[in-house]
Amino acid sequence: MSAAPTVIRTKDFVADAAAFILELAHKAIVERGEFRIALSGGNTPAPVYARVAMETHDLPWKSIRFTFGDERCVPPDDPQSNFRMARETLFVPAAVPEKSIMRMRGEIDPQIAAQEYEDQLNAIANGRGEPIYQHDLILLGLGDDGHTASLFPGTAALEDTTRLVVANFVPKLNAWRLTFTFPLINHARHILFLVGASKNPELIERVLAGDRQFPAAQVSPVAGEVTWMIGE
Repeated sequence: MSAAPTVIRTKDFVADAAAFILELAHKAIVERGEFRIALSGGNTPAPVYARVAMETHDLPWKSIRFTFGDERCVPPDDPQSNFRMARETLFVPAAVPEKSIMRMRGEIDPQIAAQEYEDQLNAIANGRGEPIYQHDLILLGLGDDGHTASLFPGTAALEDTTRLVVANFVPKLNAWRLTFTFPLINHARHILFLVGASKNPELIERVLAGDRQFPAAQVSPVAGEVTWMIGE
């Protein structure tokens, strides 16, 4: 069983989250020569990404690999696209080289896009002799229904124990999403939940208490750490 999550409550959410990410980036590059981070979508991380872009003058972008924990099944220039949000807030302002970014192809058939992404992660892991692609940091959010990434309550992806990336149909949205699965998420060295001040405190408490009806409560890394950064 992994250790209990660390909970940081902060009135300076954006600055503290950006500092957390940058500190882990520097540490990973010193220790392993590379920093692997999975980005999350939604409104909460956008200002954090913008802050990271402002403060990263000394980061060797070629040593950083950006992936995405989930993606909407839309083209990359669509306003709903997680990639577009990251591109506008982080990649373009910080001049991140294209080869550091692994985009989920939301515009093609979801099953094919998910398999393609998993194959890319596996190819990198195999090249390094790793059994599974290990992120240094996965950023996650918390939905009002307790979902995280695109792992929504009652959806098929919650039960997947073998795949790393899947196409997940979300009935309440009547839409497909691409998402990391728990086997991939729970293999990370560190997971950071970014939760804004407007989130229902009772939901947060129930997830932190491990109420498994909420997918976010099933995030429990095998050998990694979980931190919750909660805005106040």
